Amino acid sequence: MVAISKESNGSVSIPVIDMSAGGENVSELMVRACERFGFFKVVNHGVSKECMKRMESEALSFFELPPYEKQRAGPPDPLGYGSGKIGFNGDAGEVEYLLLPANPQSVDLRSWQICRRNPSQFSRVVNGYIKELRELECKILESLAQGLGLKERDVLSRFLRDEGNDSVFRLNHYPVCQEEAHLPAASQSKVGFGEHSDPQILTLLTSNNEPGLQICLRDGRWLPVSADPSSFFVLVGDCLQVLTNGRFESVRHRVMSSSKPRMSMVYFGAPSLHSRIFPLPPLVTQSKCKYRSFTWSEYKKTCYSLRLGQSRLGIYETV
Repeated sequence: MVAISKESNGSVSIPVIDMSAGGENVSELMVRACERFGFFKVVNHGVSKECMKRMESEALSFFELPPYEKQRAGPPDPLGYGSGKIGFNGDAGEVEYLLLPANPQSVDLRSWQICRRNPSQFSRVVNGYIKELRELECKILESLAQGLGLKERDVLSRFLRDEGNDSVFRLNHYPVCQEEAHLPAASQSKVGFGEHSDPQILTLLTSNNEPGLQICLRDGRWLPVSADPSSFFVLVGDCLQVLTNGRFESVRHRVMSSSKPRMSMVYFGAPSLHSRIFPLPPLVTQSKCKYRSFTWSEYKKTCYSLRLGQSRLGIYETV
């Protein structure tokens, strides 16, 4: 079984990693992808098509509701339903979204506000999907730990296996931008979700078959990413950048408008609020410690105090 292929987009190829291949080779390839891009795609990932289709169906049903029904899910504080406004500091985009805590009890409690038609089904589908993605993310983190030569394979995944983890699950819906609906995808310039990096440890993202996602390369160029509803895109977050002492860099990304509605489902794997984030000692041996220690709670407060596209990690760099 081939462990890696490349999805070419012009002169740049995005790594596509076959998780069914297993072994050290896959771990090394994941590390290489994180070092170069902070981003890669996984195929044969073990999440069933049925699970993904059920979740997409529930998401579509929610976004098809009248505005007053969706607003019953609550204003984004930060969890809940939001439209247009992103965060608390003036950022906006051509997007509506539903942001949920990624734990079963909280989903159960909120489901009656989100899906009055059948809240138990909504809760069951969402919790089943989150369970599958958390397990997939843990497998990826354990492969990365192996590829980094860390003795403890669970040194990264244990953050997510902690029952108190602060992971979240987000559904995004990008309506057609009427101003640009007649333009080809390459000519569309309206921003659906602005440039940013994810503050958490690792992100898993999938979408319908519509384009729009772009990642920023190390040289500043923006690379459009082809949609693939059967696969997951893996994005390095700020916390993983710190844990690896900068060996991996969180990937800056954005979403542009599309000529057709686009929907994405995103799992953000985060530690518990009290977890302390700092460069892992085995990764500091040949270089200085680049970041000071902080708790996830501290870092979240920093994120909420800044605009979406502002750099956050600079505050925590050591001099």
